[in-house]
Amino acid sequence: MKNLKAFHVFDVAADSSSFSKAAEKLCITHGAVSKQIKTLENSLSLNLFSRQGRNVRLTREGELLKSYTTQAFQALNAGVQKLSQVKTNCLDVSCEPTLTMRWLMPRISNFYEHNPNTDVRLSTAGGPVILSSSGSSLAIRRDDFELIQDYRKIPLVDEWVGPVVSPEYWQRVKSDLSMIKLIHSDTRPKAWSNWSNISGDKSLLNNSYQTFAHFYFCFQAAVDGLGAAIGSYPLVVDDLKRGNLIAPFGFVLSGNSYILLGQESTSDNDLEKQFIGWIKNQLLQCVPTNDELFPV
Repeated sequence: MKNLKAFHVFDVAADSSSFSKAAEKLCITHGAVSKQIKTLENSLSLNLFSRQGRNVRLTREGELLKSYTTQAFQALNAGVQKLSQVKTNCLDVSCEPTLTMRWLMPRISNFYEHNPNTDVRLSTAGGPVILSSSGSSLAIRRDDFELIQDYRKIPLVDEWVGPVVSPEYWQRVKSDLSMIKLIHSDTRPKAWSNWSNISGDKSLLNNSYQTFAHFYFCFQAAVDGLGAAIGSYPLVVDDLKRGNLIAPFGFVLSGNSYILLGQESTSDNDLEKQFIGWIKNQLLQCVPTNDELFPV
C-alpha cells in the first residue's frame, strides 16, 4: 500500500488532535508530521484536518478515513499478536539424521498429544552446530565432537552399542561366525573396531564387509538380511521390539552419550522446557534390558 507511513501518522495525529503530540508519540519532528499529512491529503485530494491554533480537528472526510485506519491498524495489531503466539508455540530442533528418522519421528506425535497447539520443526544435521546460524533453538547430538560454542549441555542418555542382524540371517550364520558380513558406514567408519575394543570380541574383525554412505542405510541393510551392523540402541530399539532385528552379541557402553544443546535462555522458554523434559523421559527409556545385554 502506498503512503502506509502517512496513514499511520494520520491515525496517530487524529487520536492526538495535535501534530505536536503526534510528533512526540512517533519520535519525529512536528514538520515531519505536517509533511506526511500534506502528502496524504494531496494524494487523496481531500482536506483531512482543519487547524485550530496549535490543535487540529478532523474534517468530515478525515473522520471517515479515521474509522478506516482504526479498523486497519487494529487488524494489523491483532495479526501481529497471533504471529507472536504462533512463533512462541513453534520450536526448531536440529537432530542427528539417523536418530531423527529411526527414533524421534515415530515418537513426536506423543509430544503433540501432551502439548497440543505446538509445532516442533525438525532439521537433520550431525556434529558441531551453531544454533544462531542454523535457525535452531535446540540440537540433539551424540557427544563425539568438541563443542565449539559455550552452550548449555543437557545429558540425555548413555549410548549402548552392539551388532544387530535379522533373525533369518542369524540362523544362517550362527554356526560359522566367519560368514557374517560386516556392514560399515562412511559416517561412522570406526563403529566395528570401537565395539570390538570395548567388548573384547575380536572374532569378527577379519570378516568380509560392505560399506554404505550413511549410518541409516546400515540398519535397513541389516533388516533386509545383508549382514550385521553396529547398532546404537535408540536407533534399533523399535526393530528389536518388532522382531525385525536381534542382538546376539548383546550391548556395551560405547563411552559416548546423547546430549541436548541449547542457549542459556532455554530455561526461560516454556515450550523448550516441555520438549527437554519430554525428550529426556523418552530417551531414558532407551536402555537395554538384561536379556538384551546378556543374550543366551
